Amino acid sequence: MATLMAASPLLRRYRVTPRGAKASLTEALRERDLVLAAVDRGAVVGLAWLIMTRALDRAAYLRLLLVSEEHQSQGLGAVLLARAERDARVSGCRHLVLLVTKTNRRARSFYERHGYTHVGDLPGFVRAGIAESLYLKTWRA
Repeated sequence: MATLMAASPLLRRYRVTPRGAKASLTEALRERDLVLAAVDRGAVVGLAWLIMTRALDRAAYLRLLLVSEEHQSQGLGAVLLARAERDARVSGCRHLVLLVTKTNRRARSFYERHGYTHVGDLPGFVRAGIAESLYLKTWRA
């Protein structure tokens, strides 16, 4: 998983290294975050990282949804997202929130097609000089 993260051109903008990715994933497992992996021929080709919380009216936070460049546009991201949403609902969460790099039009369109609403933008929230867009999906009755 750390190899996939470090190989991502998008995550390189955030200065993710193999060592940093491994440390982040180790922390995720220690904190009992949900980390889903898609594997093809023994290699991790996609992952979804979900943090369950009671904050923001029981919202889960999708920290990362990542598919290798070779496996994009094949529906794998949609499968990982649907599984993350299902697991969040089963855990009692009422919403899912996520951040997308504001200039990542492809990802923004993906989330909008899957029922997410653009809430607003957060310039420099994660890294100085990079604006994030906040998205929300609610399944509460």
